[in-house]
Amino acid sequence: MTAHSLSAVPDQEALRSLGASVCARLADNAAVHRIAAPAIALFAVGDFLADHECAQLCRMIDAAARPSGLHEMDYDSGYRTSFSADLDPQHPLTAQVSARIDALIGLPSPIGEPLQGQRYTPGQEFKPHNDWFYTSESYWPMEAARGGQRSWTAMAYLNAVEAGGATAFTLQSLEIEPTPGALLLWNNALPDGTPNEATLHAGLPVIAGSKYIVTKWYRTRAFG
Repeated sequence: MTAHSLSAVPDQEALRSLGASVCARLADNAAVHRIAAPAIALFAVGDFLADHECAQLCRMIDAAARPSGLHEMDYDSGYRTSFSADLDPQHPLTAQVSARIDALIGLPSPIGEPLQGQRYTPGQEFKPHNDWFYTSESYWPMEAARGGQRSWTAMAYLNAVEAGGATAFTLQSLEIEPTPGALLLWNNALPDGTPNEATLHAGLPVIAGSKYIVTKWYRTRAFG
């Protein structure tokens, strides 16, 4: 997911349609705030998760955490040094949170990936990357077969970080500080359905304390 030229634009019409429908739905919701980022459709919802939900999700992440990985490189590369947790989709809280995100953005549950948790401790980070897949890479046939391109990203902050840990949209000169319970949403494609290079973002290093988040990615077709 580092910078490579795209060899094709599969799922373009689906990305265009999903982008337009979700943007329109979020724009009509008074609880949703559009974040000023000219090149990205980027939104936020405050207090999406309650304090007790955040605390329980943090405990679930701790119980299942493993070194985070990437398609192109392993943990020892230092590109993504957090720990990740695949949360049980059948757990009542996980299922409830996933369903609430689905309802908020109006996308069918089958195209959503299972909710994943991430934990960052001091010095850990995720260097600039895009969430969408590069079709020139060797992993693309596998991803195409199990749901296609990623359309939307939903990411919720679970705790207050003592220092560091902001989400930086590096090409937009925008940094978003973690706020417990807040949900970020962004379209990984441009309005025409081509992947949006401007969504390049990073999880900046945690300086003190820890950072917990949960993320749900949506595809263009049923995931699995």
